[in-house]
Amino acid sequence: MTADRPAEHDAKRPPRHARGGNAHASGGASGRAHRPEAGENAPEQPAGAVPEVVPESDAVAAPGTDGVRRASLGKNSIAMTVGTVASRASGLVRGMLLVACVGATGTVADAFDVANKLPNMLFALISAGVLQAVLIPQILRAMNAPNARERLDKLITISGLGLLLLTAVLVVAAPLIVWLYTLKVDDPDARQLAVVFAYWCIPQVFFYGLYMLLGQVLNARGRFAAYGMAPVANNVVSLLGFGAFILVWGTAQAGGISDLSTWTTSQTVVLGATATLGIAAQALVLVVALRRSGFRWRFRVGFRGIGLRSAGVVVGWTIGAVALEQLGVLYLSNVLIAAGTTAGPDEVIAGNAAYTNAMTIYLLPHSLVIVSIVTVMFPRMTAAVQAGDLPAVRADMSLGLRSAGVFSVFSAAALLVLAVPLTSTVLPSLVAEEVTAVARIIQAMAPGLVALGATVLVRRMYFAFEDGRSLFVIQIIATVSMVLALWGAVSVLPSAWWAVSAGGAYALSTWISLLLRVRGMHRKLDGMDGPRVMRLYVRAAVGAVVASGMGWLTVRLLGGYEITSWGRSALVTVVAGVVMLLAYVLSLKVLRVRELDDALAPVLRRLGR
Repeated sequence: MTADRPAEHDAKRPPRHARGGNAHASGGASGRAHRPEAGENAPEQPAGAVPEVVPESDAVAAPGTDGVRRASLGKNSIAMTVGTVASRASGLVRGMLLVACVGATGTVADAFDVANKLPNMLFALISAGVLQAVLIPQILRAMNAPNARERLDKLITISGLGLLLLTAVLVVAAPLIVWLYTLKVDDPDARQLAVVFAYWCIPQVFFYGLYMLLGQVLNARGRFAAYGMAPVANNVVSLLGFGAFILVWGTAQAGGISDLSTWTTSQTVVLGATATLGIAAQALVLVVALRRSGFRWRFRVGFRGIGLRSAGVVVGWTIGAVALEQLGVLYLSNVLIAAGTTAGPDEVIAGNAAYTNAMTIYLLPHSLVIVSIVTVMFPRMTAAVQAGDLPAVRADMSLGLRSAGVFSVFSAAALLVLAVPLTSTVLPSLVAEEVTAVARIIQAMAPGLVALGATVLVRRMYFAFEDGRSLFVIQIIATVSMVLALWGAVSVLPSAWWAVSAGGAYALSTWISLLLRVRGMHRKLDGMDGPRVMRLYVRAAVGAVVASGMGWLTVRLLGGYEITSWGRSALVTVVAGVVMLLAYVLSLKVLRVRELDDALAPVLRRLGR
C-alpha cells in the first residue's frame, strides 16, 4: 500500500499466507461444497471436517479439510445463546445485589465502579491488541498445522506468562491508573478508596485474558456452550459474596453512600475480593471444559514456528487503535465522575455507576444473541480468509450482518420504549429519580445498538485479514467524534445531562465506526452483498416502528412510566415486551423477511421435538 492511499483502501486480497489459490483448504472457491446457512439442515460435523486436536500427539489436518468445525450457524448460535441467557439472567441478579450493596449513585458506588471497570478497560488493550488480532488467528491456523499440538501449547504458555507479567505491572501502577480516571475528583479520600478497590480488582485482567484465550481454543474445536456458560460461575460467586455483604452490613440508603466515615476496610475487602474471585471462577470453568474435550496442555516456551513474527505490525496498529479508544473512555469517565460530584445532598445526578448500570442493560440484547452469532461465525470466516476463499467470506459476512440486524433493530426499539419499566425491574433498589437517570442514558445509547453488532463483526474481519492500520485510522475519527460531541454537550448543558450526552456520544461513535469499517471491508471483499443487507435493515426498521408504536401505547395504558412498585414495572415490561415482539414478528412476516424464518427455524425444530 502506498503512503498516499487511504488506510481502509487495502489490497483486495487475503493475507500473504492465504494467497495462491489454496483450493484444497475449505474446498476452495471452485470446489467448495454448499454450506448451509442458518436454519438449513446441516450435519453436526460435515464431511470434510478434520478430527479435533489429538490429546497426546500432534494432530495432522488431512488435505481438503478444515481444522475449524463447519456446523450450522443456527445450531451453534443456540448453544451460545442458551449459555449466555443463563449467565445474563444470573448476572441481572448479581447486578441487583451490587446496587443494593453500594447504590447506583454516590461516592462509594462511583469509586468501586471506576476500580471494577479498570480491568475491562485494560483488558480491552490486550484483547483487541494481542488476543483477537494475533493469537486467535494463530490458534485457528494452528488447528490445521502438522505440529498443531506443539503450536497450541506454546501459544497458551506464552499468552499466560505475558498476561501474568502484565497484570503484576498494572497492579503496581494502580495509583497512577486511578488518578488518570479521576482527574476531576477533588476529594482525596474518594480517590484513595478507588485505589484500594483497584488493588483488589486489577488482577481480574489475568483471568479475563485466560478466559478469552481458552474460550477461543474451545470455539476453534467446535465447543461453544462452555464459553457461554462460564460467566454463570462468576455470577454464583458474586451472589454469595454480595449476599453475605448485605447480610452483615445491610443495603445502601437511597442516593447511595457518600459519607466515607461510615465505610469500613472489611466492606472494601468483601466487595473487591468477591468481584475478582468471580472472574477467576469464570476462567477456571474453561480449564475443566478443555480437559473434558480431550485437550491436554503442556508447558512449552518458545516463539519458533508459531507464526508470531509476521504479526508484530498488526499488534502495533491494533494496540494503537484500542489505546485511542481508551483515551476517549478516559475523557468520558472523567466527565461522568465530575457530574456525580456536582450532586447536592438530596439531588440525584448520574455519574460513573449510573452510566455503567445503563451500559449493562444496553448490552443485554447484544450479548444474548448478537455476540453468539459473531462468536460462532468468526472461526469459520477466519478459516475462509486463510484459505483465500473470498466468496465464502462475503457470503458469511452477509449472513452475519443480516442475522444480527434482525435482532439488533428490534432490541434498539425495545430499549427506547421500555427503558423506564425495564430499569425499574432490573434494578429494583433504585428510587424513581435514579431509575429516570439511568433510563435516559439507555435511551440515548439505544440507536447505537443497531450499529454495534454489525461493527463488532466487521471489526473482527479486519483481524482475520491482519489489517490493523485501517482500524487505527478509523478509530481516530470515531474517538475524536465522540470526544467532540461530549465536549460540546458538557459546554452547554447542566451536569444532570452529561451522562445522557455521554450515551449519545457513544452511539454516534459506534455508527461512525461501522460506516467507515464497512466501507473498507467492502473494498477488501469486492463487495459485501450491500443491497440485500440494506433491504433487510430497512424492512426491520419498518417493523420496529410498528412495534414501538404498539409498545408505547401498551406502556401508557398500563401506567408503566410511573414508578410505583417492582411488580408493576415487571408486569409492564413483560406485557409490553411481548406485544412489541409479536408486532415485530408479524410485520416481518408481512414484509417477507426470510432471515426471520432462518433465525427461528432451529428454535422451532427444538420445540417440535
